[in-house]
Amino acid sequence: MSENIKNIALVDDHILFRKGLAALISYFPSYKISFEAANGKDFIRQLGIYGVPDIVLLDINMPEMDGYSTATWLRINHPAVNVLALSTMDAETAIIKMITNGARGYVLKDAEPEELKRAFDEVISKGYFYNDLVTRKVMQSLNSLAAHSEISSFVKLTEREMEFLKYTCTEKTYNEIAAEMFVSPRTIDGYRNALCEKLQLKSRTGLALYAVKNGIVKI
Repeated sequence: MSENIKNIALVDDHILFRKGLAALISYFPSYKISFEAANGKDFIRQLGIYGVPDIVLLDINMPEMDGYSTATWLRINHPAVNVLALSTMDAETAIIKMITNGARGYVLKDAEPEELKRAFDEVISKGYFYNDLVTRKVMQSLNSLAAHSEISSFVKLTEREMEFLKYTCTEKTYNEIAAEMFVSPRTIDGYRNALCEKLQLKSRTGLALYAVKNGIVKI
């Protein structure tokens, strides 16, 4: 029975939250907390003591080494580890950046315990956890972007196209973006169509992914 238990590392700088979450997870069958860490640097240090876990539940905003950097480090050094982002942020750019950096799912801190348990189960069985935040559409756009990374790296964008890309990472509608940029909605359609053609992408999500991955939008 014990060999079926999956080890979880919990990385979050808020001690009370971390302890409460660890206590909750202790009631989940088939899962146990192997260790807790206050940030990415602390996590890497403890890996040498406790070994590599099956799942890393990773906060985003932390001092010294944040979730983005920690996810990237894990993707390079331990690609088999299942990283689940854990955050209060539900902005599309934050979600996309964590997925781009190697996270396999994204859970909000106010999620129900049942959703967290489902995230563990699915990331172990399927390799990814899909919910309303991380949809198959996002993952498909990410895969599409990776497939065209060599092409997109050689594409030169105008200043207005760069400005438009930044707006695609907000919650503004295309009509609202047109108002912000002092152009007509038809012009915005032209920016979108031209960028999708240049970058060989098909959706706003794909454009937002490109913006985050290439540093046009920073979190």
